[in-house]
Amino acid sequence: MDYNACLDRYKMKKVKVTEIVKFLNKTLEVSRIKDSSKNGLQVKASNETNRIAFAVDACLDTFKKAKQQDCNMVVVHHGLLWKGSKDSLKWKEKNIAYLKKNRMSLYAAHLPLDKHNKYGNNIKLAELLGLSNIKEFGDYHGIKIGFSGRFKNPTSLYAVAGKIEKTLKTKCITVQGGKNKLKTIAIVSGGGSSALEEAILKKYDCFLIGEAPHYVHNEAKDRGMNLLVAGHYHTETLGVKALAELLAERFGVKTVFIDNPTLF
Repeated sequence: MDYNACLDRYKMKKVKVTEIVKFLNKTLEVSRIKDSSKNGLQVKASNETNRIAFAVDACLDTFKKAKQQDCNMVVVHHGLLWKGSKDSLKWKEKNIAYLKKNRMSLYAAHLPLDKHNKYGNNIKLAELLGLSNIKEFGDYHGIKIGFSGRFKNPTSLYAVAGKIEKTLKTKCITVQGGKNKLKTIAIVSGGGSSALEEAILKKYDCFLIGEAPHYVHNEAKDRGMNLLVAGHYHTETLGVKALAELLAERFGVKTVFIDNPTLF
């Protein structure tokens, strides 16, 4: 049974959008986390919802796929509205107009969904790998957004990559700069390479991220760090999927995951 099919067991009913927003804001502690994303309800275009789409990115392709499935709310990790960003070519304005025309509200949770210790991208990656002794990791402007942990048994870099590839349907880039057998790993989904220094200083055996700039390859290798780069998009699908299950169970609404992968 595929992911969306397994959610069909929940009975659909209409719920106020404000109830969904209030619940998500509280659960994800949105008001407590400083972020460049304007987290929370970004576009209100419907008062009630009974079908919610969940996706990584707020973009026209996502919205069109949500419309095809008769969704009246979209919950994403990467929203449309960011602090300090400009819309000089009016593409965001056009996307917002599309949402309003089709009566689909938009909710975004960026760092709050990366760092959450139950529904977040990074804790779900740690659970995927079956880690124990899980701790917060990855300082980002004063907050920890990732997690680290220990493998139950020493394992190889390529075995870890294989498990991630099979589960997330991605292709990992592996850089073997350290030990052949891994006991520990640090994880920051998406563009988490800024935590490389922390992973090295804390002597983790491997560092798992979504994407990395050019220089990180050689720096990791030269400094004795095993690196796994599993794709920005694919490492950030798990959080929205976890929220989809949570809201389906909590509110009895229909939830669907919109798979709209990027090249990175």
